[in-house]
Amino acid sequence: SCGTTVNYDYDKQTDFSSYTTYNYFPDIDSGLSELDNKRIVKATDSIMTLRGFTKNETPQILINFFSKEGALRPKNTIRIGVGSGGGNVGVGVSGGIPIGGYVIDQQVTIDFVSGPEDELIWHAVSNGAIKEKATPKQKEAHYFKLINKMLKGYPPKK
Repeated sequence: SCGTTVNYDYDKQTDFSSYTTYNYFPDIDSGLSELDNKRIVKATDSIMTLRGFTKNETPQILINFFSKEGALRPKNTIRIGVGSGGGNVGVGVSGGIPIGGYVIDQQVTIDFVSGPEDELIWHAVSNGAIKEKATPKQKEAHYFKLINKMLKGYPPKK
């Protein structure tokens, strides 16, 4: 997630200092496996707790998250090229050899919705990649780093 980019958007009229409790939408359809959902919830809970928020059954903020996964692509490739040219004639051949395994392009979105008003108040979208054959430990570390990076924008600075 080091190369992950994050974009934020939020309602400028919202007083974010008044929010202290959170929970999750009961029907999250993230597009991820149940195990990855648990990893994201665990990471989010950890970070929100460290920041002084309390998970509550009657929350002020409801959190939703979802993911879109894109093409499987080589993480790195070695490029080989051969070229020749002279006069008005040119010939070239090149190719790439995948190394380091494949990664999945991944976009993760987190929405914070004001519980009582049911209005979107904060939104973060990340674009990055995860190893196709990541171990459970690697996935847990990936999602913790990702969620930590995403939540750096909450609450927004004025």
